[in-house]
Amino acid sequence: MLRVRSSLSATGNGKPSISKAIMAVKWSGGHSSSILCLNANKDGLVASGGEGGDLVAWGEDGTPLGHMQLEGADDVTSVLFSASCPTKLYASHGETISVLDVRSLKGSLDHFHVNEEEINCLSLNETESLLASADDSGAIKILDLEKKKVTRSLKRHSNICSSVAFRPQRPQSLVSCGLDMQVMLWSLQKARPVWITNLQEDETEETEGPQTPGRLLNPALAHSVSVASCGNIFSCGAEDGKVRIFRVMGVKCERELGFKGHTLGVSQVCFLPESSLLLTGGNDGRIRLWDVSGKMEKLQKSPARHIHRKKAKRAACPTQGGNSRAPGAEDEGHAKILPKLDIEHGEKVNWLLSTKIKGNKSILVADQTCCVSVYPLNEL
Repeated sequence: MLRVRSSLSATGNGKPSISKAIMAVKWSGGHSSSILCLNANKDGLVASGGEGGDLVAWGEDGTPLGHMQLEGADDVTSVLFSASCPTKLYASHGETISVLDVRSLKGSLDHFHVNEEEINCLSLNETESLLASADDSGAIKILDLEKKKVTRSLKRHSNICSSVAFRPQRPQSLVSCGLDMQVMLWSLQKARPVWITNLQEDETEETEGPQTPGRLLNPALAHSVSVASCGNIFSCGAEDGKVRIFRVMGVKCERELGFKGHTLGVSQVCFLPESSLLLTGGNDGRIRLWDVSGKMEKLQKSPARHIHRKKAKRAACPTQGGNSRAPGAEDEGHAKILPKLDIEHGEKVNWLLSTKIKGNKSILVADQTCCVSVYPLNEL
C-alpha cells in the first residue's frame, strides 16, 4: 500500500479540512500502459479501458478477472456498465461502441459504428433506452438500444465534445461540454440545445486579481461534466483549473458557483451517488473532494444574490444565454470554498470514480500509469 499525504486547509473557523494520511491500494497486473477510463457495477465489479484497445475486468480485491484486446487496437476511451444487467458493459474504442459480457471477455455481443470520429464519452439514460456518444467532431449521437439505430444526431459544438451526461430522472435531457469552451443543456424532444454558455465569457473578471500584460491564462476548454443524483445540479471542470456548478431551472441554467479547484486543468469531475459531494481530479496530480451544497444554500439566501439574479434575468437570453450566473458568485465561491479532502495523487488524473468496494466507499483513479489506485472514503 502507498501512503499519500493530505494537505491541511483552514476553514472559516480556523479548523483544518482534514488531517489524516490516506492509504491508497494499487491494483496492477491488468494493463501494460496508461489506463484511460473506469466504471463499476452495483456488485463491485470494475472495468477499466486503456491505450491500444486494452480492456480489463477486476474483482473487488483488485485481482484481474478478465482481459481482452478490442478489435482495431484503438484506445478504450469510455466504459459503462448497465444498471439493469450488471454483467453488460459498453465500451467505446475509436469510432466504435462494443457491447460485452464481462463474465466472458472473448468477443463482443454487439457493436455499433455510429460516430464519424473518435468517441470520448458514453452515457446511458436512466431507463437504459438511449445511449449517448460524444466524439471528436463535436457531435453527440443518440442510439436507441432497442431499435439499434441512431435517432438523434446533436451537432452544435464547434470543437471536440469531451463529455456528455444524461440527467437522472429526466431521460430526455442531457448536458455536454467541449473544447469549444461551451456547456450545453439539450432536450431530445427538440433535438437542439435549449441553453448554451461559453465558459470564457466572464474570464475578464479574474478572481485572482486584475490581468496584467504578459500574464498567460489557460483557456476554459471544458473537459468533464457530471450531474448530481437530483438531476438539477451539474458540474463542469475546465483547463483553466476552475470548477463550475450550475443549476437547471426549466429550460435554462444558472451558474451557482465557480471556484479555482486546481492549479492546472480540471480533467475530471464526479458527484458522489445520492450526494452533493463533488470529486475533482486535475492535471496537477491532485484529487479533491468538495461539499458544494452548503455554499450554494448560502448564496441562495443572500439578499445580494436575489438582486443579481433579477439583473441577470433581464440581461440574458435563456436559450443562447451566454453565462446567466449571478455576478459575484465566483468571487465569493473562490474566496471561501475549501476542499473537505485533498490528496496528493502525484499523477495526472485520467478518470475518477466513486463506488463501494467490499461495502466501503472508495475513490478509484486512473492515471498515466498502468495501475488503478483505490482510496478509502470511510470517514465520510
